[in-house]
Amino acid sequence: MTQHIDIAVNLLSPSLIDKCGDIIEQAAKQHVSPLIVIGSELDESRQAISLCEQYPSQLFCTTGVHPHYASQWTHASADTLKQLAKQSSVVAIGECGLDYNRDFSPRDKQRQAFSAQLEIACELQMPVYMHCRDAHDDFIAIVNQYRADLPNAVLHCFTGTKAELDACLAENLYIGITGWICDERRGQALADLVKYIPNNRIMVETDAPYLLPRSMRPKPKSSKNLPQYLPYIVESMAKLRSQDYTELAQHCYQNSRVFFNLPSTISGKK
Repeated sequence: MTQHIDIAVNLLSPSLIDKCGDIIEQAAKQHVSPLIVIGSELDESRQAISLCEQYPSQLFCTTGVHPHYASQWTHASADTLKQLAKQSSVVAIGECGLDYNRDFSPRDKQRQAFSAQLEIACELQMPVYMHCRDAHDDFIAIVNQYRADLPNAVLHCFTGTKAELDACLAENLYIGITGWICDERRGQALADLVKYIPNNRIMVETDAPYLLPRSMRPKPKSSKNLPQYLPYIVESMAKLRSQDYTELAQHCYQNSRVFFNLPSTISGKK
């Protein structure tokens, strides 16, 4: 049986939360379990922990502050994050990083919040789940300051250049790949690059409800992406890498399990 772990599900999104039980069940039927629920700010992180408690072994979560919310970061945020991170369902610090594309928070605040969360990840010896958009140079510079003390780090939804990929791999980062590679309009560069990611550095994610793979046929009636579509992304990746689907899926699964320190045997049922 080919198993999968979706390392990024925004299950608290208004478009998903009301059907979360069904979403978890349908994903498990496609052997996609567990799901990693993303915490993008502290209140959402609390909600993610609460949701995970309702679905033990099926859901785990991250807890952190996304760069969009970096302006909310205060000295008290660090203590709050450390307390949240102690919960058994929390498997990584994040989503944290830099986003200079939308600049929803001032860039100096983004850098401050990102550095603070990497420092916490080092202190707690927890893996970190990271975001970078149009901010590569600052992102790599900050990561480099902490990388030696971080147990593990992943850049999720990678969409960068070959030079940026090489820089990330030089920092020994894991690379998260989404259905972006299935988008013939925006994803061709990534489709060309995915073959360069080593087997021991690659992970897969839907980033649901975002980034529905455009090349899926038949096309889902809803425009929402769902964890149950993860195998399609793996299949697309395998073709681009000229790699056996089962082999690639196994690498992604094992990398994710080890990265998040998940048990070797994970039940897909509540």
